[in-house]
Amino acid sequence: MVARAALSAAVSYADYLQLEQTSPTRHEYLSGQVLAMAGGTPEHAALCAAVSGILRDALEGRRCRVYSSDLRIRVEQTDLSSYPDESVVCTALETSPVDPHAATNPVVLVEVLSDLTEAYDRGAKAAHYRFIPSLRDYVLVSQGERRIEVQHKNADGVWELREYRPGEDVILTSLDVRFAVDQVYRDPLSQP
Repeated sequence: MVARAALSAAVSYADYLQLEQTSPTRHEYLSGQVLAMAGGTPEHAALCAAVSGILRDALEGRRCRVYSSDLRIRVEQTDLSSYPDESVVCTALETSPVDPHAATNPVVLVEVLSDLTEAYDRGAKAAHYRFIPSLRDYVLVSQGERRIEVQHKNADGVWELREYRPGEDVILTSLDVRFAVDQVYRDPLSQP
């Protein structure tokens, strides 16, 4: 998502869920604070679609499923519910005891960065996501330049940052998937 605006403070999770059922705008929830999520740019939409298609094709025939930003992710330990741009769940979808529509066991989360959300997505949101026990790769796709970063949780439980640029292949160890940075940023509309 591109922008966030606080709607209110001290909202119960039950009230938040009711808001989500009736509102045309999605909201992020963090410990009683509800934040409206604004729409994205055409480039944001294209990058999300590219990553989704690449992951879906790479995982064909495997017990993993790619979800769009319509899937709410719940971090129970930090009381965060958000809508990452893409999520990958393997084996079986697990949901929150307080929210049957929020997944709790993604293996991979993807955020397409914007100028407004980049600091939050890299910092506070990443810190929340690291509390998800199943999460192994957090992928950050830049809109400003051809660059993809992967925060990867290694076998020792330590988070490592890997950066990929044009001409390089992104490696998602958790899924045993590899794809080209150039494939994500390919724009057939700009080609003659």
